[in-house]
Amino acid sequence: MKILEVKNLSLFFNSKFGKNQVLNNISFSLYKSETLGIVGESGSGKTMAAMSLMRLLPANAVIESGEILYNSEGKSLNILQCKDHELLALRGNNISMIFQEPMTSLNPSLTCGYQVQEVLTNHSGYNKKEAKEKVLGLFNEVKLPDPKRIFHSYPHQISGGQKQRVMIAMAIALKPNIIIADEPTTALDVTIQKSIIELLKSIQEKYKISIIFISHDLGVISQIADNILVMYKGEIVEKGSTRTILKSPVHKYTKALLKCRPTLQTPKVRLPVLSDFLNQQKSQEIISIKNNNTREVSQTAILSVNNLYKDFIIKRNFWGKAVKTHQAIQDFSFTVFKGETLGLAGESGCGKTTLGRIISMLTECSSGTVEYNGTPLNKLSAKEIKLFRKNIQFIFQDPYSSLNPKFTIGDTLLEPLKVHKLYKNKKERIEKVFEILEKVKLEKQSFYKYPHEFSGGQRQRIVIARALILQPELIICDESVSALDVSIQAEILNLLNDLKSEYNLTYIFISHDLSVVKYMSDRIMVMKEGKLVEINKAEDLYKSPASEYTRSLISAIPHIID
Repeated sequence: MKILEVKNLSLFFNSKFGKNQVLNNISFSLYKSETLGIVGESGSGKTMAAMSLMRLLPANAVIESGEILYNSEGKSLNILQCKDHELLALRGNNISMIFQEPMTSLNPSLTCGYQVQEVLTNHSGYNKKEAKEKVLGLFNEVKLPDPKRIFHSYPHQISGGQKQRVMIAMAIALKPNIIIADEPTTALDVTIQKSIIELLKSIQEKYKISIIFISHDLGVISQIADNILVMYKGEIVEKGSTRTILKSPVHKYTKALLKCRPTLQTPKVRLPVLSDFLNQQKSQEIISIKNNNTREVSQTAILSVNNLYKDFIIKRNFWGKAVKTHQAIQDFSFTVFKGETLGLAGESGCGKTTLGRIISMLTECSSGTVEYNGTPLNKLSAKEIKLFRKNIQFIFQDPYSSLNPKFTIGDTLLEPLKVHKLYKNKKERIEKVFEILEKVKLEKQSFYKYPHEFSGGQRQRIVIARALILQPELIICDESVSALDVSIQAEILNLLNDLKSEYNLTYIFISHDLSVVKYMSDRIMVMKEGKLVEINKAEDLYKSPASEYTRSLISAIPHIID
């Protein structure tokens, strides 16, 4: 039985630049108890298609044509013709949505329990006490630890995976017929991602719910979807059963999405990118392009970390003395050799970013030493610290928040050159900026633009350019591709390898995506709860992991199901 039918839906945005077509004559159906996967890159229209189903569209969105029919109890309702009171009844009761970023979807000034409780009191007529009991039951159902504590917790007090479970509890509170999950696992660790997918499957089986699961990753989609739609530039370019799409893709865009993402079996060759397929280059030619990152790693240590500890103070007493601390890093030791890429893998909260910030002197350690080219960082003079900051650069996880929105890209890239007094005058500095922009494959006109005028992938290139412009020896890449589409991710990984070869760089590559870490790294460290679990050559670690924790991380990696 078709529970939802979308017929010839077209949608555009009105802007000062004119009409921007977002959806172009798309049609699909959703059946009872089916999971339909919608896959495509950012800007392909998949989220707007989902938002249209609930009429949660921006003010400048115009539905040009089409029908969205919701079928239930022998009745058919055209959602596009619903009045406001009908939409209020439809949302939550019949169709619910799990949004991509739970931190921005949950109200930071209200407790998690209150926000779910509010859904029940507004829609189901429960009193406050009954609603609270129901919420605690829902929190148990979505396997949240200590439901009573989380009921009274604010969103910032729980982890990303727990916030997503609160969103799922909210979505199933009224037992809807359809759940729309918009990229619900994109920024999560592989283990949490796996548990969220298993949770959605169990809820679907229990309540016979239909699910629309949106993602840019076909590996994730393959774990949950019965059928798949592939979207590109507002159009459905391919649709069919999951097995058919994954085993015998017809459209070149689908083939690109399957090939761009590195897997555990991907050799260290240049990754294919979207343009390779859209330009109709043969896949055999793409795969055979050699990666320049094949040179020998030196045995000269560029960085040594010895017995490192870092404690964060959680609570102080009346006199300011620490009474409760959290040990973020415990007795951590390793060496980075010149010219290598050292991967650092582990779940969120294990201390990866804190370790990177200590190495780059953005955070002080509690005890232990970090030596750069044989010199302890705590022994550096003020002049040496300035040189050190030039030689070690950081590519931050989020390019949106790490670029000043008030600065043009030119100002952003000129600033470090001014601070370190490099080159004779402004003219030479501008020429250097143009040169770096060309290296990261951005146009010269980018110099005069602001961050908001660029896509996520372009912003990441700008952040890489800023790290590169001082000609550092070591770059710490902190989750630098985790939030990017698979095709853009491939472009950035290729770029990082090209730059490493050209500039003789050394990388510490931090990520929770073990497939990407393996592809990029010569050696890999695995971190858990602030401790070093194991360190080994990339191939050896994946073939013969020494710890149960590493084995669990590898087994949780999403892969295309046969």
